[in-house]
Amino acid sequence: MRVSSFIAAALLQASVTWSSPVETDDLVARGASKRPNHPIKPHHPGKPFPVSPARTKTCTVKTYGNGKDDSKNVLSAIKSCNNGGHVVFSKGKTYTIGTALDLTFLKHIDLDVQGTIKFTNDTDYWQANAFKQVFQNATTFFQLGGEDVNVYGGGTFDGNGQVWYDLYAKNNLILRPILFGTIGLKSGRIEDLNLRYSPQWYNLVANSTNVVFSDISISGYSSSSNVAKNTDGWDTYRSDNIVIQNSHIDNGDDCVSFKPNSTNIVVQNLICNGSHGISVGSLGQYKGEVDIVKNIYTYNVSMSNASDGARIKVWPGVSSALSADLQGGGGLGAVSNITYDGMVLSNVDYAIEITQCYGQKNLTLCNEFPSNLTISDVTIKNFVGTTSKKYDPLVGYLVCSSPTVCNDINIQNVTVKSPSGTNQYACANIDGIDSQVNCKKVA
Repeated sequence: MRVSSFIAAALLQASVTWSSPVETDDLVARGASKRPNHPIKPHHPGKPFPVSPARTKTCTVKTYGNGKDDSKNVLSAIKSCNNGGHVVFSKGKTYTIGTALDLTFLKHIDLDVQGTIKFTNDTDYWQANAFKQVFQNATTFFQLGGEDVNVYGGGTFDGNGQVWYDLYAKNNLILRPILFGTIGLKSGRIEDLNLRYSPQWYNLVANSTNVVFSDISISGYSSSSNVAKNTDGWDTYRSDNIVIQNSHIDNGDDCVSFKPNSTNIVVQNLICNGSHGISVGSLGQYKGEVDIVKNIYTYNVSMSNASDGARIKVWPGVSSALSADLQGGGGLGAVSNITYDGMVLSNVDYAIEITQCYGQKNLTLCNEFPSNLTISDVTIKNFVGTTSKKYDPLVGYLVCSSPTVCNDINIQNVTVKSPSGTNQYACANIDGIDSQVNCKKVA
C-alpha cells in the first residue's frame, strides 16, 4: 500500500473510533473507574477496532502490604472476574509482585489500576523466571494477552529498576525484564497509566492486533552513576493495527521502535525526551529470517535531547557487533510505506538517520556486503528545529549500503538546522537524494 492509499484509508476510517460502553453506576459505586474514551485521532491505521462490551461484575484485589508478594491475590481476582468483569487495584495501595504472572488467558476483562503495582528487586528470581520472548533475548515480568482486555485507572507500574541498572553495569549479559508485556493480545486498550523505572524496555507489543495505547506517562532514571540503558518506550514485534498516542516519554533509548513484522501502525501526539528517536528497526539482524515493516504513520512528535528524530536502522549483509550483547547481520526483508509527518526537534544529534550498516563500523566492509533488506517508499516531511552540536555542521545521516536496496526516499519541507546554521547531510547510495537535501558525499 502506497503512502497515498494509506492516508486515504485512514481518512475513510477517521469516524471509526473505539466504542466505550458506559460502566454501570453499581460498578462505579464499588470503586471502579469509568473507562477512558480517548479517540483515535487525527490519524487512524485504516482498520476498525472491535467494540468492547460493558463489564457486569467487580472484583477488588486484596493486598498484604509490607512488601509481601500479592501475586496470588492478583491472580485470584483476575480469574474470578475473567469473562465479563472489572478488576480494581485500589487507589493509594501498593501491590507487590514477586511471581511471574502468565495472563495470556484473559477474555472480556478490565484491569482498573488505580494504585501502584511494584515488582520486587529479586534479580536472581526474575532472571530465572521472567517470561522469555523470542526476540533479542527479551524477557517480561508478566504476559498480558487474550481477547478484549482493557487496562487503565491512572495508577502506576513500577519496575524497581535501580537494582537492574547497577547490575547491568557489572554484567551486560544479564536478562533484564521488560516492564509491560503485551503478548498475544487480540483487541484491547492500555490507557491512563504511569510506567516507571523499567529494567529494560518499557513496553513490548508482540503477536498482538487491534491494540491502542493512549495517555501513557513513561519515566525513570538512575539515581547512581550507572545509566538506565535500553529503556525503549515501545517496541512492536509481529503485530498489526496498533496505535500509540497522546503520551509523554522520558527515557534512554528508542521512544518507539518498530521491530520485525510490524504493520499498520500509527504513532501520534508524543513528547519524547532523552531518546534515540522514532525508529524503524533494527532489522535484518538474524540471518535467514525475513523482517517486514510496512504501513507506518508517525505524526506530530516533539523530540528533545535525543540521538535521532526519524531513524531507520538495518543490519548489513555481513556479521557485525554493535556491543557484546547485540550482534547480527545478513537477514532478509523489506521496509516500505513509512511516513514521518511533523516533528519539532530540540538538541537532537541527527534530525534524520537512515543506515543499512547498523552495528558495522567498517563502511568499506558494509558496502562490500550490502544489506539483504530493502528500504523503499519512505516519506519524511514537515520537520523543524535544531540539532545538537555533536555532528555540526551535519543535521542528518542518509547512508545506504547500495542504491539497489535503498530507493524512493522522499524528504520534504525539512527546515532543521545545526547550531551553526547549516543544513548539511552525510549522503551515500540513495539515488536522487542530493536534489532533495544539501548533501555531503561520504565514501
